[in-house]
Amino acid sequence: MSGLTGGELLRTENLTRHFKIGGGFSRNTLHAVDEVNLTINRREIVALVGESGSGKSTIARLLAQVYKPTSGEIRFEGRALSSLRGRRDQLTYRGDVPMVFQDPFASLNPAYRVSHGILRGLKLHRTDLSAAQRAEEAERVVEAVGLNPAAEILQRYPYELSGGQRQRIGFAQALAYRPKLILADEPVSMLDVSIRIGLLNVMADLRETEGVSFLYITHDIASARYVCDRVMVMYGGHIVEAGPTEEVLQHPKHPYTQLLLSAVPDPRAPLAVDVETAKAEPPKVVNPQPGCRFRDRCPVAEAVCHEATPRLVELAVGHEAACHVAESQAKSKASQSQGQVKDL
Repeated sequence: MSGLTGGELLRTENLTRHFKIGGGFSRNTLHAVDEVNLTINRREIVALVGESGSGKSTIARLLAQVYKPTSGEIRFEGRALSSLRGRRDQLTYRGDVPMVFQDPFASLNPAYRVSHGILRGLKLHRTDLSAAQRAEEAERVVEAVGLNPAAEILQRYPYELSGGQRQRIGFAQALAYRPKLILADEPVSMLDVSIRIGLLNVMADLRETEGVSFLYITHDIASARYVCDRVMVMYGGHIVEAGPTEEVLQHPKHPYTQLLLSAVPDPRAPLAVDVETAKAEPPKVVNPQPGCRFRDRCPVAEAVCHEATPRLVELAVGHEAACHVAESQAKSKASQSQGQVKDL
């Protein structure tokens, strides 16, 4: 990890997305994302971690403007996305914030050579380039993601490439736009374990060489530890914990984060996490009532967890958690420390 992150690039303010479900007269509403506040800085890799159904991909699609927010705002370089007007503004933003999909075939047309998608994107988003310059840039971005010889790769069809090579082409297509932030939605989950590290290294290399930031969406908290500066843990449409990667993974505050970590062996520093929880899937948050959405699976839930929805509060420097129990414990420790100082 570089640690050389710059100023703020993207921010969400109470970002919310609800979906109506059921028939035309149904009053049921799925709360996929509720009041999420997150920031991504320049030259930073941020992980959004959680189980399937937690709302991670919905956030990616909101940031990519596939979905419109039910409420809240997204600001990119200080500008509210709700203020974007016209095709030019939309194209500029989508070039600045492209997406790499979980399935590389989702962005590769099997009827065309690999070069087709990259050159088409260059023609659409970088109108200042001539045809010869677009061809040169296509080779450059393919080489940048570790595929050589680039000229030969560009002439192949998607079926002639391995899964890892196809996913690298997905990153090359995004890189061709000269992006500032790449939304990588589970980019390694469909790949063999043996080649996942290579793709994570591509992300790290592009951050260093191209200055691009990443939102890395994953259910694999171990891979987040390998490549990310910060981690945000999501459950039931809420961010439940966030902070610097090592701080969060070495000192998890929320019981859900502890649950995720209990299933991941750490060869460098075994985590002393002893947590048991009810076996269940993340909730489909339909017409939710107040309270913590993890409460029915939580081994330490208290009465207040069923009555009031916890908010993210800072429990250590830069380390936030949305947990009544963790907040109470932090306040108790702080009070004890103050008492010990007075005794001295």
